Amino acid sequence: MALVAQIQHFSVHRALVVEDNDHVAYMLEFILRRAGYEVIPASNGRDAQAAIANLMPVDVILLDLMLPYISGYQLISEIRENALWCHTPIVVLSAKVLEEDIVKALDLGANDYITKPFRPEELLARLRRTIADHDRVSPA
Repeated sequence: MALVAQIQHFSVHRALVVEDNDHVAYMLEFILRRAGYEVIPASNGRDAQAAIANLMPVDVILLDLMLPYISGYQLISEIRENALWCHTPIVVLSAKVLEEDIVKALDLGANDYITKPFRPEELLARLRRTIADHDRVSPA
């Protein structure tokens, strides 16, 4: 088990976390960093756009839908239209629980959808699976 922990420690994944609620953002950053992720925080849609414009793609985007300035839905569309970021996995984390909201996010290009409140271990498992699925189908 210790060897697995060491291997996971060296395989750092980068996550863009787009969340406007300070408490939730802090909790997500804590959970992800503890699991070995490098976290790039964005507290609103404009900050997320700036990160996408100025950084190399991350391994996964964790995205709230209800954001100041630019909605998560708009960001999904912009990411899918961006030549550099278009294949980056997007996991939506939202308090929106209506089927129409979930379907809209998935139809726009989100890879997965998790509702708030969330369970930390389930969140990490879904991120691992989403990244592994992406790595399996992406050209090397």
